[in-house]
Amino acid sequence: MALVSMKEMLQTALEGKYAVGQFNLNNLEFTQAILQAAQLEQAPVILGVSEAYIPYMGGLPCIAGIVKALIEHYGITVPVALHLDHGSSYEVCIKAIHAGFTSVMIDASHHSLEHNIEVTRQVTQAAHVLGVSVESELGRITGREDDLVVDDADGMYAVAEDCVKMVQETGIDCLAPALGSVHGPYRGQPKLGFERMAEIKELTGVPLVLHGGSGLPDDEIRQAIACGTAKINVNTDNQIACTATIRKFLNDHPDAYDPRNYLIPAREAIIASVRAKIQLFGSAGKAGGNVG
Repeated sequence: MALVSMKEMLQTALEGKYAVGQFNLNNLEFTQAILQAAQLEQAPVILGVSEAYIPYMGGLPCIAGIVKALIEHYGITVPVALHLDHGSSYEVCIKAIHAGFTSVMIDASHHSLEHNIEVTRQVTQAAHVLGVSVESELGRITGREDDLVVDDADGMYAVAEDCVKMVQETGIDCLAPALGSVHGPYRGQPKLGFERMAEIKELTGVPLVLHGGSGLPDDEIRQAIACGTAKINVNTDNQIACTATIRKFLNDHPDAYDPRNYLIPAREAIIASVRAKIQLFGSAGKAGGNVG
């Protein structure tokens, strides 16, 4: 199946009261694992690429080429969106679109509301001409997302009225309001703003996005979905599963030198991690009909 945008898969998820997982690509094995897990679960899936990983993985065209080649190699039939995560500028979003990405996130949340809306509007106008979906962020999500670090003092909850303004003036397809989640491992018990989450969904009508989906209790995930979250981002849990498997293998086999010996088990660990999230999010078996 050809790559698709997120628009229809998220709208369908919102109506069906489940969420589609975004799982970040970190290397070849992550890409293989996420695609295979989605196919095994017959679930739509979003492949996220953080801006910091673009040079590490060989550039935007290389990433898109790897994804397209693996979809063909594995005979992937479930809907797959290739999404730029936390794009920092109009320029990088356009480069991703030209490289073959089918969805982009423009993150100007560290600027004023007016600037955020203006940049988001420009990205959305260009993306929609080519059938590419757009995500935007309001408020500031704390923690570390690759090279982006937001400390607790800079974190802030999204304001419902600002969210309405953003959606109405830009035409975005989904919104990531900062409501207490964090990037990376949680320190202590997270406190998500479910009441405001439900309010924002009711006022805007668009699917909401939950960043920092790793480490959240299952009941909080389910509650977020019930409040209008249709996309949940996961990376840290998969990274931890991968690294723990490699570390154990090398500790048990100190003379190992062939990367396949530890990367294949690591890939299997990522597959298991992604499958568990897909089942938790309720998107297993929902691959049919998500094609736009």
